[in-house]
Amino acid sequence: MPKDSTLADVVTLDRYDRQILELLQHHGRINNQELAERIGLSPSPCLRRVRALEDSGLITGYRALVDAKRLGHSLTALLHISMDRHTPERFANFETKVAALPQVQECLLITGQEADYQLKVVVHDMDDYQNLLLNQITRIEGVTGAHSSFVLRRVLEHRPVPSHPDTAY
Repeated sequence: MPKDSTLADVVTLDRYDRQILELLQHHGRINNQELAERIGLSPSPCLRRVRALEDSGLITGYRALVDAKRLGHSLTALLHISMDRHTPERFANFETKVAALPQVQECLLITGQEADYQLKVVVHDMDDYQNLLLNQITRIEGVTGAHSSFVLRRVLEHRPVPSHPDTAY
């Protein structure tokens, strides 16, 4: 998993950079000419800004959003995983094993719960989920508990990250 940013890593952005980030989060396939027109810059400075945002690590990538149900993954579950020991080695082993499971869409190390991790998984059906949980996740060394919740409906998903602390949605 990538290293988390710290407050020291926070980047100061001007209005053009914030507009670029906002537009790219909503329209990742927009071409540079249209992006430049929408924010009021010529194409060359716009492209330089996009590349600078990429080079700084602020833009971490571009990807297609895929409808899991259309691929037959009709069940989404959230798992809270408890570990027996809170050591860097135990966590590293768990994270490596979970990263190798294609059904795991997200893995978060959490606090404030009785669990240590929250996983978001997509599977075909309940049988597929049972196989994942009982034959793979609970067999990872150090896992002592798994509590499942099933998603009934997605209310918000893939929401853009605000590009300014004062941005209100």
